[in-house]
Amino acid sequence: MPVRLVFRRTGAGTGLMVRPRTSHAPPRMKKPSASGLSSLLCCLLAAALPLDGRAADPAPGSSPAASVQPAPPTRSPLAPGTPQLTPVGAGANPPTDAEGDYLIGPDYVPAPEFTPDAALPQGRIVTFTMDSADSRLYPGITKVPPGAPADYMPPDLTHVTVYPKPYRRTVTVYVPAGYVAGTPSPVLVLQDGPDKSLPVVLDHLIAEHRIPALVAVMIQNGGGDAQGSERGLEYDTLSGRYAEFVETEVFPLVEKNCGVVITKDPEARVAMGNSSGGVAAFTMAWYHPELYHRIITYSGTYVNQASPADPATPHGGWEYHERLVAGSERKPIRIWLQVGDRDLLNPNSLRDGMHDWVEANNRMAAVLRAKGYHYQYVFCLNAGHSDRAARMQTLPEALEWIWRD
Repeated sequence: MPVRLVFRRTGAGTGLMVRPRTSHAPPRMKKPSASGLSSLLCCLLAAALPLDGRAADPAPGSSPAASVQPAPPTRSPLAPGTPQLTPVGAGANPPTDAEGDYLIGPDYVPAPEFTPDAALPQGRIVTFTMDSADSRLYPGITKVPPGAPADYMPPDLTHVTVYPKPYRRTVTVYVPAGYVAGTPSPVLVLQDGPDKSLPVVLDHLIAEHRIPALVAVMIQNGGGDAQGSERGLEYDTLSGRYAEFVETEVFPLVEKNCGVVITKDPEARVAMGNSSGGVAAFTMAWYHPELYHRIITYSGTYVNQASPADPATPHGGWEYHERLVAGSERKPIRIWLQVGDRDLLNPNSLRDGMHDWVEANNRMAAVLRAKGYHYQYVFCLNAGHSDRAARMQTLPEALEWIWRD
């Protein structure tokens, strides 16, 4: 019988219990009436719209030139195709024991868990590097021809020529305080690592027994962004390849260099990322549900960005909400996902109707609900792509939510 990990707040110990998995979904918040919802949304929109001058955060791995884009328009949470959202108000997050679709913002308050506390047990950080020459799965590519400027953009993004390019990536590992050598540890895999704030948050959440004591593996991408890049190949491709890379090339080095053992239990593994790193996290669980059951995505790139295109999934990440999730048996995946109302829209020359991050995440939430997945969707007012303010308010509770039953 599969098991579920359950955590309780205790004065001492890990607070970890194991119990058989049940079919009971976490409680949902009671939704307001349609008229009440519309009135509240209109008030929130009125507060948010004048503030839309804050720029979106650039995607990790992108060059400064590639990040200069016209500001995306603000999309209304009342627009057709948007799930019925339950507003929770500015500075507040959805309950950590509830599922469904929520609206937050337009103002954000940094969570206290981002503030270091010397009184808490501190995890240790171990860093090592990986060379592309040692990789069987990712020897390294680039879309930049030899001698071309670093910000070179191919004229036709549907047919991108790639060239060999070696790389060196950094892997940063957080080992929780009190880890007992030889004990299989829960693990969180973060794309686009490192994230200097994540260990601080984990110190708080582990000390408060809101999540298990876990090892966090923060993996730097292989370089570049989008079509024809090493990062795009790793993250935007719909296949099991990246999860296999982590499993067979990264984890053995983590265990060797850090003196830890990583659990094989998919219930005790989280994959997390933003933008293309977000869709990569979902892809890890979709193609290898025997390895990952828990996923967190910020501004997930569920759009048509895979390169080269695969005839089996020609629309890249758009395929998930277009047909894959709806057309497949429900998988044992629990997912927390977020989008900003000013998230990306057509950030490149392609105009195929499959490059709206807000629409893509709305559609993901809708198909996850229709198939009966355990999910929480957070639509953020006054927020851009991979929005820092929204993340600093929501991440601790997203991590707590993802570890619940």
